[in-house]
Amino acid sequence: MYIETVPNRNSPPAILLREAWREDGKIKKRTVANLTHWPAEKIEALRRVLKNEPQVDPAETFVIDRSTPHGHVRAVLGAIKRLGLDALLAAKRSRERDLAVALIAERLLQPGSKLATARQWETSTLADELGVADADEEELYEAMDWLLARQAAIEKKLAARHLVEGGAALYDVSSSYYEGRHCPLAKFGHNRDGKRDLPIIVYGLLTDHEGRPIGLEVYPGNTGDPTTVPDQVAKLRERFALQRVVLVGDRGMLTRTQIDNLQEHPGLGWIAALRSSAIRGLVDGGALQLSLFDQRNLAEIAAPDYPGERLVACFNPLLAEERRRKREALLAATEKDLAQIAAAAARRTETPLTCEQLAEKVGHVIHRHQMAKHFQVEYGDGSFTYARDEKSIASEAQLDGIYVIRTSEPAARLSAEDAVRGYKGLAHAERAFRCFKGMDLLVRPIFHREANRVTAHIFLCMLACYVEWHMRRAWAPLLFEDEELPELRGRRDPVAPAEGSASVQRKKWTKRTRDGLPVHSFHTLLNVLATQCRNRCRIKTASDAPTFEQLTEPTTLQQRAYELLQV
Repeated sequence: MYIETVPNRNSPPAILLREAWREDGKIKKRTVANLTHWPAEKIEALRRVLKNEPQVDPAETFVIDRSTPHGHVRAVLGAIKRLGLDALLAAKRSRERDLAVALIAERLLQPGSKLATARQWETSTLADELGVADADEEELYEAMDWLLARQAAIEKKLAARHLVEGGAALYDVSSSYYEGRHCPLAKFGHNRDGKRDLPIIVYGLLTDHEGRPIGLEVYPGNTGDPTTVPDQVAKLRERFALQRVVLVGDRGMLTRTQIDNLQEHPGLGWIAALRSSAIRGLVDGGALQLSLFDQRNLAEIAAPDYPGERLVACFNPLLAEERRRKREALLAATEKDLAQIAAAAARRTETPLTCEQLAEKVGHVIHRHQMAKHFQVEYGDGSFTYARDEKSIASEAQLDGIYVIRTSEPAARLSAEDAVRGYKGLAHAERAFRCFKGMDLLVRPIFHREANRVTAHIFLCMLACYVEWHMRRAWAPLLFEDEELPELRGRRDPVAPAEGSASVQRKKWTKRTRDGLPVHSFHTLLNVLATQCRNRCRIKTASDAPTFEQLTEPTTLQQRAYELLQV
């Protein structure tokens, strides 16, 4: 039986209780009763009985008291649990460990100050999941102190996971500006953030060969990059108990002095690169013949100034073209500024500019663009002349696109191609720094006054970066990431310009995955997951009725993200 509404032309519709059956292939029906005079509520109740539906509409019975974003918390905490990072912090669960996990997760979800973190507990299910919803900023500071006391043990466990005897370890240094005047670590130095009027704090990051963060050291802002290397050597040899490791550092890090120090540790190898001045010395001395690159882009050479080292010279034509373009743009910008100074000097007829005044103005321009070596300048009373130094420009252009990798590793252990790949692996550490400073973790600006709190803050960011590294790998099919990149790096030409695989090119062109799902960045995917909420419901008719929780049904994209994380 069923209820059918039959419209009447000029009268209210008739509500009929009918029965239907099939006879000789045709549907037959008859009216059992006319229910038009029944109240609407009674008709609706009978309709639900006939359809075997609940007698009460849930929308009329239950109300949602609160809806809290949960999916992104589920993903991050699930990744932390699967990585066993909580167990790395401490073997047994405790209030301090839960707070530390919450701080690490919050750096990925919604990074901010510790006060902002405590205020944001109600904006997601993170605090409820870890049972720390009642924690305030003072307790968070205490959790930071607790975490910092365990830094050495945590780093040792990470090293045991990801560093192996004979493997490579990447090391690089960066800095972040500091807001305030009270931290003893905040000093004026080489500000990589471009804020020259603010002090900085320097930190060195040690990773494995794929870029997983392993260890971190924090230094005063006036610390030179090369002076941090001995600390990493001691960490690798003494704390991590590794006797055979290849340390990879950039050309400004592994200087001649530091390389001499490394040679005092048998079994500790290194990969670095030469500065442009050293490459010029190889060319002028005849050790590096530019004709070597006529047939191939990589050649191994030897030079008496580098005994016991292998030198691998490389030529990248795209890099050469980019350097030529950049140099020409800087030369043109310098000439434009010099022309303005010359015009201004010509207008000063009554009180001409002195040679000292002109030299100051000109020096400011040519040093700002770093083109002083490419210009010849002569001063006179109230005027000056300038011209490009074509010989200097041609000499520099001769080396465009050329770089030289240096290593202590013999060919039996490390081929020339793998030496280049090893040095280029520093891009992994640089990506970690972009993760630190970009919208991912927001390591800056730093406000903490005490040195130990600054170190704990940056260490928190390192652990969050460790979680993000693994989440990115797992989510590669859903992100604008090349899923085949780890495999491609090991077999493609290490010098030639890198090209993405066919799969990543298709993703970038179509903005869709192989399954037809939209491709995302890391943070937009977290935002999509955040739309899955945890709803707290109660019976509408009773304000003191017990409540129950229900999750929003995940979308196809959300479910796929959880599956990739194995959450």
